[in-house]
Amino acid sequence: MHIAFITPEYPHDLTRASGGMGTSIRNLVHAIVNTGNEVTLFIYGQDKSDVFTEDGIVFHFIEKQNYPFLGFYRHRKFIQNYVNAYTAHIDILEAPDWTGITAFMNLNKPLVIRFHGSDTYFCHIEKRKQKLKNKWFEKLGVKKAKAFIAPTNFAGEKSMELFNLPKDKLKIIHYGLELEKFNNTNPDEFEECRVLNIGTLIRKKGVFQLIESFNKLVEIEPKSTLVFIGADSGDVKTGSTSTWELMKSKMTVNAAAHISYLGKIPYDQVQGHIKRAHVCVFPSLAETLGMVTIESMALKKAVVNTDIGWAQDLIDHGVNGFMHHPDNCDAYVSTIKTLFEDQELVNQIGQAGRVKTEQKFDINKTVHQNLEFYKNIYSQ
Repeated sequence: MHIAFITPEYPHDLTRASGGMGTSIRNLVHAIVNTGNEVTLFIYGQDKSDVFTEDGIVFHFIEKQNYPFLGFYRHRKFIQNYVNAYTAHIDILEAPDWTGITAFMNLNKPLVIRFHGSDTYFCHIEKRKQKLKNKWFEKLGVKKAKAFIAPTNFAGEKSMELFNLPKDKLKIIHYGLELEKFNNTNPDEFEECRVLNIGTLIRKKGVFQLIESFNKLVEIEPKSTLVFIGADSGDVKTGSTSTWELMKSKMTVNAAAHISYLGKIPYDQVQGHIKRAHVCVFPSLAETLGMVTIESMALKKAVVNTDIGWAQDLIDHGVNGFMHHPDNCDAYVSTIKTLFEDQELVNQIGQAGRVKTEQKFDINKTVHQNLEFYKNIYSQ
């Protein structure tokens, strides 16, 4: 088969910044190529246009377009025309739900939408008011698809409900990791009492709850340190241009002295920081899956995660990680303190986390689920 992806992000030295969505697409794309199938990437919103082949993947960088009026429509039609010009040998197109990029498009090959996390979904989860135009674009966008894929049961079922889509068109396929690239041969080597959080500094990631938890943790375990890795962002609630500055205002004097913010760092450096951590903590309020959670589990780290919806697909509480509601700061403090004091438990949870990723999140297994689904859609 020849599968093409329409995406705003993909991790590459020549592309703009990429997040968890781009990482999940890259993992899948490489696995598809390794099975002997073909892949084309249409990466829109880039600084300049370019076409080249690398590692068996055909890349199309589509330069960001600017229009004086009706940009939302003309931009999508521009991408539509560009993609249609190159689809003669393509069997299936995949696009994300995010921003409803496929709204107004008439693509000449079957379209699959993957629920990476729409504005509609996140606004619902966070109980935020959504802009009507965003809801309109996303609803039009998903209506163009023949079928849908979601990384977790919660994200899929909730998205289908919000967009009023037939549930028999949905397939749950977890994101996958290239597990051969996630090796931690010395899980006993780490910085004692070091807590790590990875992700964009944004309210929905539970960063304010984590600060509140750490304010308490450092009082009962003075050796505690907390490290944040990820890009800063604006805050939707206050209008502040920097969530990090808001976070600093919530820190006690004692906690602030033990907290470090490294900003956004190259992806190939992240693993080293995960390995240095004693415990990885992700109290997110809104995700579809959470790539950093399964990456940390693959590296045999004890993870303390959110307990909301999607997390049920990732962790079995007390077996291969821990889950608490982000607002239950005392539970986070208690669990982290227990892990600090019980190395046997840390090892046990870390080893079990690795086993879970091998069972459920190995891209060499999930790629075949994706290919089978694509073939079913193509044959209809």
